[in-house]
Amino acid sequence: MTASALIPAAGRGERFGKGSNKVFAEIAGKPILAHTLSVFESCDAIGEIIIVTGEREIQAAGDLVGRFGFAKVRAIVPGGAQRQDSVNLGLAHVTNDIVAIHDAARPMVTCDIIDRSIAAARLMGACIAAVPVIDTIKSGSSLQLGEGLGERACVAATIDRSNLYAVQTPQTFRMDLLRRAYERAYADGIYATDDAALIERLGERVAIVEGSYDNIKITTPSDVELASMKLGGGEQRTGLGFDVHVLVEGRKLILGGIEIPFEKGLLGHSDADVLVHAIMDALLGAAALGDIGRHFPDSDPAYKGISSMKLLSHVNALLSQQGWRVTNIDAVLMCERPKIAPFVQDMIRGVAECLSTDLSRISIKGTTTEKLGFTGRGEGIACQAVATLYRP
Repeated sequence: MTASALIPAAGRGERFGKGSNKVFAEIAGKPILAHTLSVFESCDAIGEIIIVTGEREIQAAGDLVGRFGFAKVRAIVPGGAQRQDSVNLGLAHVTNDIVAIHDAARPMVTCDIIDRSIAAARLMGACIAAVPVIDTIKSGSSLQLGEGLGERACVAATIDRSNLYAVQTPQTFRMDLLRRAYERAYADGIYATDDAALIERLGERVAIVEGSYDNIKITTPSDVELASMKLGGGEQRTGLGFDVHVLVEGRKLILGGIEIPFEKGLLGHSDADVLVHAIMDALLGAAALGDIGRHFPDSDPAYKGISSMKLLSHVNALLSQQGWRVTNIDAVLMCERPKIAPFVQDMIRGVAECLSTDLSRISIKGTTTEKLGFTGRGEGIACQAVATLYRP
C-alpha cells in the first residue's frame, strides 16, 4: 500500500529576499523544489506526488518535472490565498488513503523520516515529524520605559523545554480524518499554522516521530549555505595563519586596519598589521594559494608602507576567482600591551568589509602570555588565525 505526497510550493518567500518563489532558486546545481521531489520520488512508500504552486508558476513546475523526470508527479495544482487553502485544493487530487504533506522548502528530508511518518499515520491517524527543542525558550512582555523612551521587550518567564518540540514536515494523515478536520475548520472560519492543529481541534491525538535537525526549512539566504553544503557535497577547507612583528619606536601601531594609540608600532615592509597578515596567511593556506610572502614580497617597493587591508581585499579577490567564500575566521592577538578590547568591533567591521562577508563570521580577540616570552616582555606582537572556506 502506497501513500500520496502533497507538496505545497506556492509561498512567496518574502524573508528569502529574492522577490520570487524561493523553491525555484537553485542550490547545489538544481532548484530547491527538485531536491525535495527527488527524495519523495525515491521512496517506495510514495505512490504519487501532488504539487501545489502559484498559478503563474504552473508552467515552471511542469518544466522542472519534465527536466528531472519525476514520474510520480500526478498533478500540479494552482494554490490558494493561504497555505491552508493551497493544501485543501491539493487534497482534492489525492487518490490514496494516506497523505504526507511536506514543505517544498525542506529539501533535506529523508526517506526514513517519510517511511516512519506514514507508518505512524496508519496506526494513529495523524503524525508529525518533530525534534526536541534544544535552545532555552523564554516568553516575553513589553515594559514601558517612561515618557519619550518607548518600550522594551523583557523576559516574562523561562519555559520548561523538556516536553517542547520544533515541528517539521512531513505531517502525515489518514485522508478521512484530514478531510473532516478541514471541513470543520472552514465551517468555523479557522486558519491554522499547520495541518496538525486542525486535527487537534477535533480532539484527536497526533503522533510524533523523530525528525532531523538537518531537515530545515529554507527561509532566509543564510539557510542556503548550510543546505548547499549538505546537498551539494561542496568543499570545505581550513587554513592556519601565524605572524610576528617587532615593536619599535617611531612607527604607528596598526591592527586590523585600525590605528591603536600606543608608544610603539610594529616594524615591517608594509604597515606591519600582524592581525591582517595572519588572517591572509590562513585564507591563502585554506585555498592552497601559498603565503603572503609569495603574493606580496617585501622586496617589492610597491608594497612599502601599504595598508594591509588593501592586501586583504586582493586576497579576497583571489579567493572569489576560485569560488571560495569565507565561512569563519577566528583570530587571536598575543600581547601584554596595549589592550585591544576597545578596538575589536572596529577591527571586525573592517575585516568583514574587505572580505565581503557578515560580521558574524569574524572573531577577533586578544590574550596575554602572562609576561612570558617576547610578547610578555613587550618586544613584539604575535597573531594566530584560523580560516574556514567553502566552495559549492
